[in-house]
Amino acid sequence: PTPTGPTPTAATPTSSSPAPTDAALAGLSLYAAGPSAAQATATAAYRGADAALLTELAGVPTATWFGSWSSDVTQAARTVVTAAAASGTVPVLGAYDVPDTDCGGYSAGGASSPAAYRDWVQDLADGIGTAEAVVVVEPDALAQLCGDPAARYAMLDAAIDVLEANPGTHTYLDAGNPTWIGAQEMAGRLRAAGVADADGFALNVSNVETTASNLAYGRTVSAALGGASFVIDTSRDGNGPGTGWCNPAGRAVGERPTTLTGQAGVDAYLWVKRPGESDGTCNGGPAAGTFWPEYALGLMRAR
Repeated sequence: PTPTGPTPTAATPTSSSPAPTDAALAGLSLYAAGPSAAQATATAAYRGADAALLTELAGVPTATWFGSWSSDVTQAARTVVTAAAASGTVPVLGAYDVPDTDCGGYSAGGASSPAAYRDWVQDLADGIGTAEAVVVVEPDALAQLCGDPAARYAMLDAAIDVLEANPGTHTYLDAGNPTWIGAQEMAGRLRAAGVADADGFALNVSNVETTASNLAYGRTVSAALGGASFVIDTSRDGNGPGTGWCNPAGRAVGERPTTLTGQAGVDAYLWVKRPGESDGTCNGGPAAGTFWPEYALGLMRAR
């Protein structure tokens, strides 16, 4: 995974079951931050249908990511939550700074130590303040689990506690995707990392597995955890899996973000990954996190 308006368009429910009334996010409208500077520049270079597609993409509620590139994470988070509150919507934030982020992969980095990480999480929490926000906690951190597992579990558990100190912060601990770690094993990792104190777990962040596959996997993980809720990143899963995970060709954007999924126990479909941001220097892509307009257009054209 790599970092990184109008009200969202609700996805067509894939089940007739209503969303449970006690779902943490039920009925909330999600914040659309608009285009990043790179996306706005790219859009200005296109005309006609392509410009319209990029403009449409920029208007979909998508997560804002925070990590080692966020020089003042408190102010950066405060800017987002303040803008969201002013529009009557709730932002989705990605927290991505655990030590050994991406385990040396394309998005390698992260805090220098557990103590530095805790300070960083506190800074993020200070930026959120008493506002309402959804936070996807550390994509990949449990699926990759490099280094000392016990230390990583402890860091994630502490991060959830810090973020959850604000009643308006809804945390979802990342749990990879259906093809990565077996459901029972992932449930054990989530439990060790303190998911019981979170609102639930997150699936498919920056990945392309189908929503149906994530629903099946998520329900198995949820059952092993006694009924934990979860959210699914549908940003690029419209055509399901391709070849490999890194900038796979022929993919499409998926269901629009919504907190009314029609699926019991599924709190939201989210766009956590910003469609069009590169996974890394693979399959012709630029550096991780760089907006790649041709890839973005391909995702929109293929929907």
